[in-house]
Amino acid sequence: MWRRGFNSSSSDGARAALAAKGKNKWDAVIIGGGHNGLTAAAYLARSGLSVAVLERRHLIGGAAVTEELVPGFKFSRCSYLQSLLRPSIIRELELGRHGLKLLKRNPSSFTPCLDGRYLLLGPDSSLNHSEISKFSKKDAEAYPRYENQLLKFCNFMDSLLDSPTPESLRGVQSSFTKRVKDKLEKSAFWSRCLRQAMFMGQKDMVDFMDLLLSPASKVLNNWFEGDVLKATLATDAVIGSMASVHTPGSGYVLLHHVMGETDGHRGVWSYVEGGMGSVSLAISNAAREAGAHIVTDAEVAQLMINGDSGAVNGVLLKDGTLVHSSIVLSNATPYRTFMELVPKNVLPEDFYLAIKNLDYSSGTTKINLAVDRLPQFKCCKPTVSEAGPEHIGTIHIGSESMEEIDTACRDALNGLSSRRPVIEMTIPSALDNTISPPGKHVINLFIQYTPYSPSEGSWKDPKYRELFAKRCFSLIDEYAPGFSSSIIGYDMLTPPDLEREFGLTGGNIFHGAMGLDSLFLMRPLKGWSDYRTPIQGLYMCGSGTHPGGGVMGAPGRNAAYVVLNDIKPSD
Repeated sequence: MWRRGFNSSSSDGARAALAAKGKNKWDAVIIGGGHNGLTAAAYLARSGLSVAVLERRHLIGGAAVTEELVPGFKFSRCSYLQSLLRPSIIRELELGRHGLKLLKRNPSSFTPCLDGRYLLLGPDSSLNHSEISKFSKKDAEAYPRYENQLLKFCNFMDSLLDSPTPESLRGVQSSFTKRVKDKLEKSAFWSRCLRQAMFMGQKDMVDFMDLLLSPASKVLNNWFEGDVLKATLATDAVIGSMASVHTPGSGYVLLHHVMGETDGHRGVWSYVEGGMGSVSLAISNAAREAGAHIVTDAEVAQLMINGDSGAVNGVLLKDGTLVHSSIVLSNATPYRTFMELVPKNVLPEDFYLAIKNLDYSSGTTKINLAVDRLPQFKCCKPTVSEAGPEHIGTIHIGSESMEEIDTACRDALNGLSSRRPVIEMTIPSALDNTISPPGKHVINLFIQYTPYSPSEGSWKDPKYRELFAKRCFSLIDEYAPGFSSSIIGYDMLTPPDLEREFGLTGGNIFHGAMGLDSLFLMRPLKGWSDYRTPIQGLYMCGSGTHPGGGVMGAPGRNAAYVVLNDIKPSD
């Protein structure tokens, strides 16, 4: 299939591109040009280090990419919305100056119902009240209190997101000065958390713990009575996972997806002009301006480990090129890094087994479509060619109750692609006129649940793939008749496709499940949450580390600070 993407550097091969720079050894090498790897590169280069970023694919961005898969239509092929990118990164790297333009969505959510009703939600409190009142006046009164509570929790989380976790320095070679500094930093971290907890108060802290530990269904049932509102909110608790709304701990994932912001407006998700590849492009522009060298078509085959010291001393590329460095940051998944790139018998056995047994299950399929017209929903007045409020935000298809979401999940847990999948539809071209021809549109479908290895077929079978795609299109037809006939072409990414094309182990968009046993001090593993690894000089900087997945940039920024702290000369 003909395709074109946004790229920050072109090369006739990794060997030639690196040789052209005239360097045989770099201060730091980064495996993977996803947004976290690029973020780490920008911060390291700004600190004066020579940095090389090695990206396996033909374009940078990892899962935050824009690709032209149908002539004239530019798709945000994997990630498709922005909110989680840390404000500190946008500010410190001056991403606005480097081309990042955010398009705020209002309304932000639309849920059509088969009975002719619909629910619109957004940052407008009066709109929310009138819309929710159509279903329940009690819920309309409760909704602002629900949002305010989540806002308190998000404020508490902010400092945790922007800080490395307080792990101890390892190794007997650590100087006395560094050990003292480490103890002071840990004390300061926990003191800050304690102050924030005291500021919140005991009731809010208990409510916060209840949210973290509870199923999303329990949280939402305690707040609301209307099925449509609860289902609309519940999708944020299961997105990207193989979890049900009844799974304990799914409440945290709900919080994770509302703690972002756009231009200072908390919880507001936006489209990015030019697609999500523009996020990666802006970060890469900042990195390159600081001196980082970014190479595409440069697949790392293996990490090079010094046999005597056990420290990393560079990477070997698939084309045979040796890239030397005593510092390597991996933006790949923990499984890819330690199971496939690290030589055998190098890692401690307990660490190896723990990495091997991490949960990478995913029920996600992404379908990107080019269409010749906007979908017309039965519950709304026809809009002809102009986008209406129903087209602006995330459109929730096939989930009018939490039980429908749970049924779809149970299908997948039994090895079946959901008979009535849960679909989040977005139409970025409703606000962004740079990604599709006039009068035509780009549509993203984020779909759950699809097992990695379905029991009733195979994703390698074109007929099985087409059958599932048509199932999704037919479900949309129930709400927007004629949708299927508007499709010009589409690109479908099932869990194995996401793994093969983007290196997402198991197809998991977060580089690993975001359960309570895989967060904060436990991410990716207990005792190894500070971006360091058992191999001296090797660091992790991807979404498999604290604070987790989404186009956030925090893992890359935090990892860069840990590296810089480690290489500072002792006083």
